[in-house]
Amino acid sequence: MAGGITDTGELYSPYVGLVYMFNLIVGTGALTMPKAFATAGWIISLILLMFLGFMSYMTTTFVVEAMAAANAQLRWKRMEKRKEDDDEDSSSGVSDSDVLLQDGYERAETRPILSVQRRGSPNIFEITERVEMGQMASMFFNKVGVNLFYFCIIIYLYGDLAIYAAAVPVSLMQVTCSATGNHSCSVGDGTKYNDTDKCWGPIRRIDAYRLYLAAFTLLLGPFTFFNVQKTKYLQIMTSLMRWIAFILMIILALISISRGQAEGHPSMAQLSGIRNLFGVCVYSFMCQHSLPSLITPISKKKHVNKLVLLDYILILAFYSLLSFTAIYCFRNDTLMDMYTLNFTNCEIVNVAFIRYFLGLFPVFTISTNFPIIAVTLRNNWKTLFHREGGTYPWVVDRIVFPAITLIPPVLVAFCTHDLETLVGITGAYAGNGIQYLIPAFLAYCSRKDTQLVFGSGTVNKHLSPFRHTFWIVFVLIWGFSCFVFVTANIVLSESKL
Repeated sequence: MAGGITDTGELYSPYVGLVYMFNLIVGTGALTMPKAFATAGWIISLILLMFLGFMSYMTTTFVVEAMAAANAQLRWKRMEKRKEDDDEDSSSGVSDSDVLLQDGYERAETRPILSVQRRGSPNIFEITERVEMGQMASMFFNKVGVNLFYFCIIIYLYGDLAIYAAAVPVSLMQVTCSATGNHSCSVGDGTKYNDTDKCWGPIRRIDAYRLYLAAFTLLLGPFTFFNVQKTKYLQIMTSLMRWIAFILMIILALISISRGQAEGHPSMAQLSGIRNLFGVCVYSFMCQHSLPSLITPISKKKHVNKLVLLDYILILAFYSLLSFTAIYCFRNDTLMDMYTLNFTNCEIVNVAFIRYFLGLFPVFTISTNFPIIAVTLRNNWKTLFHREGGTYPWVVDRIVFPAITLIPPVLVAFCTHDLETLVGITGAYAGNGIQYLIPAFLAYCSRKDTQLVFGSGTVNKHLSPFRHTFWIVFVLIWGFSCFVFVTANIVLSESKL
């Protein structure tokens, strides 16, 4: 979910960008959505899914607008620097380059407003330079805001890594333990297993899970200590596998329903399941942190907001189709945290290759993303503590930062493999901040900065369709309300135990 999608400068068409965004958003969260749908009820789930999809689209347009404003700021600074260099060549006047490097509000007070407005043409807002969210935060937020941004993104990436670190061993444990002894083909049939049940001989299921977790950490953990880059061919392969797996699950569920073998009788509404559903939905629509890598390489960005809207409509339809076929095909109590595991049941799928492909699908796709997210988290740690002109000692740079990146999520995965809860908490807290609060603040601060620097008459060509201040206030109120609601729900749930 994090990290660059393409190398800087590699342009592609708007429709290729649409496909990339679809592939980025539809990931691990989609595999946990069917169970969340079942526990919350289909009416509540559908309404919340549509509303959160709309909210995510709105904040996506906020980030695109902030990207355009950041590009304009960088161009303006370069033009001003060039002008100063020319002035210095022709005279011995005092340079004010130090003033130019201050925040946008101070820069606005040191330049005649008319000269600034002349530069505020529509072209200056063209998105041609990739400006990551961290850089935008540094440009538009104060020091406290920047630190809060990095705290939020770091917590989210930790949650992401913990989810990935648990999902792979869980899939391996479920598939391999069910493939031995009398458990063959019984993962998706509703049979409940305890962690203390036997897997192979004296090895318990929890022991098998932790063995797989150790192997996963030893195999992929070392990549945290090096630089890795997602290649074009790796992306093509994982995207192809993802599409095959999701289409297979939908078709198999529809076949089961059409044959009258469906056992699902979903309830209409269960308020107790809203908390996890909210977190899963937020997590499943997450793309804001990777938008600079997705949007910048698009060759023609004139109708980018319309293409993003089309993407969200397709994703909403896809999530609805996947979840509704799941909850009507399987009983609520048989739906697994990782939906692919429901198709390891021989009664649903009688072809062994398909059973193992779906059962092990998360292993292949998640394993390719884990190093990318780990390196992204490590680099965010470095950026957070970096001081201008300073360098890190070799031990800190190559050992300490990778270690604090890798160890916490592995420890969380060692303690729990409850994927629905991990996804729910990650989405409800850190995901809430990244998807709602940060984009809203970026939109507000970038608009204020743009008006001060370029003048009130300048219009950002990528201004969000939700340009009224009401929408920013609405998103902020919604985001903070979600924090309160989720926390209160957790506290009340724990007090009933």
